[in-house]
Amino acid sequence: MDDISKQQPMDEKAIGTSNGSHAPEDALKQVGIVEPQIDPAKEKILLAKLDLFFVPIIMLVYLSCFLDRSNIGNVKVAGMPEDIGASNQQFSTAVSIFYATYVTFETPFAISLKKLTPRVLLTTLSVVWSLTTIFSGFIHSVGGLYASRLVLGACEAGLFPSLTLYITMIWRREEQAKRVAYLFSCTALSGAFGGLLAYALLQMDGVAGYAGWRWVYIIEGLFSMLIAVAVWFGLPTNPAEAWFLSDEQKHMMRIRDQQRIQYMGSDELDWQEVRIAFQDPKLYLSGAIQFCQDILLYGFSTFLPAILKAAKYNTLQSNYLTIPVYVFGAIAFLAAAVASDRLMIRSPFILFANIFGIVGYIVLLTVSTDGVRYFATFLCAVAVYNGPGMNVTWINVNVAPHYRRATTIGFQQTIANTAGIVAGQIYRTSPYKLGHSFSLGALCLAQVLIVVKMFYIRWWNTRKEKIARGEIPDTRKYKTGDRELDFKYHL
Repeated sequence: MDDISKQQPMDEKAIGTSNGSHAPEDALKQVGIVEPQIDPAKEKILLAKLDLFFVPIIMLVYLSCFLDRSNIGNVKVAGMPEDIGASNQQFSTAVSIFYATYVTFETPFAISLKKLTPRVLLTTLSVVWSLTTIFSGFIHSVGGLYASRLVLGACEAGLFPSLTLYITMIWRREEQAKRVAYLFSCTALSGAFGGLLAYALLQMDGVAGYAGWRWVYIIEGLFSMLIAVAVWFGLPTNPAEAWFLSDEQKHMMRIRDQQRIQYMGSDELDWQEVRIAFQDPKLYLSGAIQFCQDILLYGFSTFLPAILKAAKYNTLQSNYLTIPVYVFGAIAFLAAAVASDRLMIRSPFILFANIFGIVGYIVLLTVSTDGVRYFATFLCAVAVYNGPGMNVTWINVNVAPHYRRATTIGFQQTIANTAGIVAGQIYRTSPYKLGHSFSLGALCLAQVLIVVKMFYIRWWNTRKEKIARGEIPDTRKYKTGDRELDFKYHL
């Protein structure tokens, strides 16, 4: 191309081999190799086009996923446990049992994404969980509820890691937080949309002889089935060859891939990269942080209608009053993500957002005024979505190449999503003092772990700089991917 004007950051521009190694820039210059660049104005148009075509489908599929997962909170307040003869303990078990299969299959699905291809894997999972949701509207026993939750967990296990990895296949490191925010905002919007949809569908109580909660499952499952069709046609295996891109834009996508070959690595499965991922302290620190943040996410998103009902709102009010809370959480995360990408820092935004959550849970535990307690849920929402979403971005941008990142994302989510089991057990009975107290403690622990990981990341960046300047000996065990000297970790 002749539109060569944009200089890439040092940690994104490596030209290399498929295993992540690369020649020094000076060596490339000596042999006359000039790295192709992209006109910033044309790249801006390209990014807008990618957002226009990819983001809505990514958002819709995750929206449908979280909708089908969390609607159990909406049907609880509509009489579902009584209709199938489930006790409070059995219902809590049904919430938790979802995560038994969910955490089991996350890492295998993440590693196999490229082998199975995003289109085939994501579409298949979408179809199966859609059918499971529809059939959930016809259960008549606790055993049927348990079975549907286990199948749902197994199918949805592959979705979030796969969508997160798909984002890394399209956008640069400094472009990812905003796109992860779009993805995570669906967690919030599914709560808002789920509350609104449940409010409407519960009015169908008695239609065709079915209870309103059954219609919630049936209609939402049909909606997810439509999204599965969009996934098949809308998420190509190779984003750089997407049908909506012009020839020039496809060429720009290939240049972008070449500029970040160090980050992307090989398309061939390398078990050495899998082993390296499991030896990286970043994985376990990130997983522990995500576990703490997900206790909030799953407790809040699943039980917010019940929390509001405990604050003396009726069944319909406890559903539609969730909508502004979820929307506010989504907006807060999107604003933070835009700033995070611009500054290329991640952890300070998590620390700041968690302060709002700490205050919110303290208010829920200590204040009895209904209006004040409702306001506290808005404060909690800031931490509920910013914390886990920004932490996922933080690990995404700091692990390379692809299969090392796939393993890390998958296992981080495996660690983190065991929080769903905890959430189902701590939010048992009104007024949910145990759940709020546990969530508050998890937030405080997360703050400590975030600071520890910040110091670890800073230590590695400093160590690389000193090695590059020859000030200390190079004792790195691994020297490819994110361990290369010119790969700067985002703090």
